[in-house]
Amino acid sequence: MAKDKISVFMANLAMLLALESYSTVNSNTNTELKEERIEIHVDESELGKKGIEVDTPDVSGPVNKLPWAEDEDFLKAQQENNTHVLMAAYCSVLTDPLPGEEHNVNLAASSARGIVLPSQKIFSQNELIGPYTESRGYKKGASFAGPNIVQTEGGGVCKIASTLYNVAVLSDLEIVERHYHSMPVNYVPYGQDATVAYGGKDFKFKNNKDFPILIWAEIIGYRLYIGFYGQEESPKVEWNHNVTDKVEAPTYYKKNSELEENEEKLILKGIDGATVESKVIIQYEDGSTETKNLGISRYLPLPNVIETGE
Repeated sequence: MAKDKISVFMANLAMLLALESYSTVNSNTNTELKEERIEIHVDESELGKKGIEVDTPDVSGPVNKLPWAEDEDFLKAQQENNTHVLMAAYCSVLTDPLPGEEHNVNLAASSARGIVLPSQKIFSQNELIGPYTESRGYKKGASFAGPNIVQTEGGGVCKIASTLYNVAVLSDLEIVERHYHSMPVNYVPYGQDATVAYGGKDFKFKNNKDFPILIWAEIIGYRLYIGFYGQEESPKVEWNHNVTDKVEAPTYYKKNSELEENEEKLILKGIDGATVESKVIIQYEDGSTETKNLGISRYLPLPNVIETGE
């Protein structure tokens, strides 16, 4: 990253660092490391009381046991649209959401829940879930803008786009439009993210099946679940990523007079930059296979930011 870009990045990041609730994550260090987190409070034990068995992964990935299995609205939607077969589902584990993101992800998930996409129609997140404005209930949240972190209305809805992207790929649907983030994200692997910006970047896929697809979404605790339902099971789909040109995440230090001497607080956990070529290998029921190239994603490094005592 060029020096002038780093300066712009840090200028924008300073605004976020001033927020008392800005999230932090753990890091190995020889000094005391304090931690602050934004927690998403949901009583997951209620699912157990209802006898609902749900996949609760610690890392993002495909899932089969979903929290809405006995939801009356979901069952009614399945019946009305004849979409009784789970095509694919994905759970994004939202570690340390940034300010405003929890609210925005919940709101966007509610908008996605129950969408029915007819055969041969194109899903557009911006059209069907956006715009992500204050008048529609969205709050400001952190977003990537090139090498910068900025506050925008609806910041965080890219988590919906990324999860939808993974479900669409696992469902063997046609990806029409997908944009990668300028820096890596911590909730899906390299090459499996998608970003949106209303009026600009969109996430789109086509229902290339001969039946409608029912979309259902829900956030439970810090896990975002999205599933697609239709009339046929999807083939086996496996991601394959070729990661090259890795750039180590830099570390920036910022003085904090409230911290004691030799005390450090990790404000933002960095992720190495990289170039990632992605494809999927699809294995059909008759034993035939197909390889689909899903393009190249180029990520700038996301830096570590650490506050230190005077």
